[in-house]
Amino acid sequence: MPQVIDIREKLSTFNSHWTPKVIAELNGQHVKVAKLLGSFDWHFHEDEDELFWVISGKLIIHFRDSSIELHPGQLCVIPKGIEHQPVAEEECEIALFEPASTLNTGNLKNARTVSHPDHI
Repeated sequence: MPQVIDIREKLSTFNSHWTPKVIAELNGQHVKVAKLLGSFDWHFHEDEDELFWVISGKLIIHFRDSSIELHPGQLCVIPKGIEHQPVAEEECEIALFEPASTLNTGNLKNARTVSHPDHI
């Protein structure tokens, strides 16, 4: 049976930053939530587009030649191959839509890489 998923309730279950959690799956895609604070690594996704949807706070996404700001209720799709760096000067809560195979660090593998995100 279909079920209602409360994004705010899911976000209240963890405090860690930059560790996306899967809250739903559809058609080979993961719907994830994450809390962000500070700067993330510059990276790109070779094969996947990435959608950032801000739930609370402000997210700045830097590109090599520009940047954008996202506020609650706004989203942006980063096309595959575009190098970017997400930055949250204060805590920001987001939802992500991406293929299940997408690594949060894209082309990088480091201490921040979440290969198998928790399902909450």
